[in-house]
Amino acid sequence: MSVPEDEERLLPLTQRWPRASKFLLSGCAATVAELATFPLDLTKTRLQMQGEAALARLGDSARESAPYRGMVRTALGIIEEEGFLKLWQGVTPAIYRHIVYSGGRMVTYEHLREVVFGKSEDKHYPLWKSVIGGMMAGVIGQFLANPTDLVKVQMQMEGKRKLEGKPLRFRGVHHAFAKIIAEGGIRGLWAGWVPNIQRAALVNMGDLTTYDTVKHYLVLNTPLEDNIMTHGLSSLCSGLVASILGTPADVIKSRIMNQPRDKQGRGLLYKSSTDCLIQAIQDPLVTGVLAYL
Repeated sequence: MSVPEDEERLLPLTQRWPRASKFLLSGCAATVAELATFPLDLTKTRLQMQGEAALARLGDSARESAPYRGMVRTALGIIEEEGFLKLWQGVTPAIYRHIVYSGGRMVTYEHLREVVFGKSEDKHYPLWKSVIGGMMAGVIGQFLANPTDLVKVQMQMEGKRKLEGKPLRFRGVHHAFAKIIAEGGIRGLWAGWVPNIQRAALVNMGDLTTYDTVKHYLVLNTPLEDNIMTHGLSSLCSGLVASILGTPADVIKSRIMNQPRDKQGRGLLYKSSTDCLIQAIQDPLVTGVLAYL
């Protein structure tokens, strides 16, 4: 056995398999973050579903019986009407989604940044490369995670369906996957994928590009060094920009994923993301933005 191979064996796993390690670490970090923030995600989804003008076509009275209540009142309403633990209803597919999405996104972005595009001579990553890389990474990661995102959105609405006297659609996560495949085939798992990747492209364009740009600016133009404070400020700015850019597409995505479907798996409320957008303009398009922030 050669010396380089012996030395490679002594290297930490993060250096021997850097991309695999980043995928696993991103998945673990996303799982912890999802458990902590999922009640906000559930509240956001419930707010996004309110005010659907398209429900009137089906004679659904839910639109009138569920007035806009705001983030805090919606969260308190879920606790009072459904129970405290229902704030985490749908968290299992959300964890699945974040492991696939966050891991795939970060690995793709790192590969594009280090191998495909490369940094400039001053070791800075140009803004245009960050924009393209972030959008491509988000699109690929979200497309792979679409089935879990679909199940998450539908399970988040189960509690509301029960309060409205409607039958529950799923007994659990695996039953949800099985039912969706039985009704719409494998293709049914990618319902709503178009607005989903549109949202991912916008979110990642705002998230990754703002993060890199703000961090670079702070390091070069302020006394701050490349430390946890710099990373924290960069993350706050990137999260704000990403939320503002991605919320409209997120509303469209959630409504398309949750709409009732016929036996062929076709949506009964919206023909496409464009059709949903046109109808949603009749109501506030940024419903749920505060919950998402």
